[in-house]
Amino acid sequence: MRAGAVALLSAACTALLAAGAPASATATRTTVTGTAATGVPLPYRMADTGGGDQLITARAPGTSATTGTVSWWQRHHGRWRRAGSAPARFGSGGLTEGRTRVQGTSTTPTGLYGLPFGFGTGPAPAGTVLPYRRIGSDSWWCQDNASASYNRWVRPLPPDCAARESERLADYPEQYARALVIAFNYRHPVRGRGAGIFLHVNGEGATAGCVSVPAGAMARILAWVRPAARPHIAIGTADGPTALTRY
Repeated sequence: MRAGAVALLSAACTALLAAGAPASATATRTTVTGTAATGVPLPYRMADTGGGDQLITARAPGTSATTGTVSWWQRHHGRWRRAGSAPARFGSGGLTEGRTRVQGTSTTPTGLYGLPFGFGTGPAPAGTVLPYRRIGSDSWWCQDNASASYNRWVRPLPPDCAARESERLADYPEQYARALVIAFNYRHPVRGRGAGIFLHVNGEGATAGCVSVPAGAMARILAWVRPAARPHIAIGTADGPTALTRY
C-alpha cells in the first residue's frame, strides 16, 4: 500500500476512535484544576474508592515525607469533583503500608479506610450530620494491646486498659478540637499494629501517625461528610508500592 494511502487510513481510524472514546478518555486531553497532568481526577485513577460518593485523599510525595495534601471529593451523577483541598501533615516517621505497620513507629498507615465518627473538645461544626462525640475529662483512646478495648474510644478508662498505654484525649485540646476517626485496624484489631489513627487539627509539627490539617479545613470536612454517602479516606504516596492509586 502506498504511503499516502496508509496516512489517509491512519487519519480515518484516529477520527473513528476519537468519536467513540469514553468521556474519561476524552477528559485526559483537558487539564482540570486540582488533577494530575492527565486531567483525570484522582478518584478515577484509584483501584478502589470504597464504593461511596465521598472520598478524602491524603497524598504524600514519598514514604519519608511528613507533609502533603488532603483533598476531599464528591461524586454526583457518576462524576467525581474535588470539593476542597488543604495542606496536610503526616507521622514523624513518614508513611508505611498499613497492613504491616508496627505500633509505636510514628508512621502513618497507607490504605483505604472508613470514617466511623467524629469527636472533639469543641462542638461539631454547623451542618455536621456524622455521629460526633464531645471529649470529656474521662475520654480516652485505649491503645493497650492487652485490653479488650484495644483501639477503641472509652469513657471512663476500663480497669484492663493501662493509662500509660493509652491516650487521654482531653490532653490534646488543640489537635483534638475536632477530629475524624480513621478506621485503621479498627473493625478487627490486630494487636501491635497500631491504634488511635485520626484526621485532626494541626499541632506544632508532624504527627505521631495521624493525618492533620488546618483547623478551618477540619471544620469544613466534618460539615461536608455524609454517612449516607459512605465516605472513606485513602492514604498513600504519589507513586511506588504505597501509591494512592493502588488502594
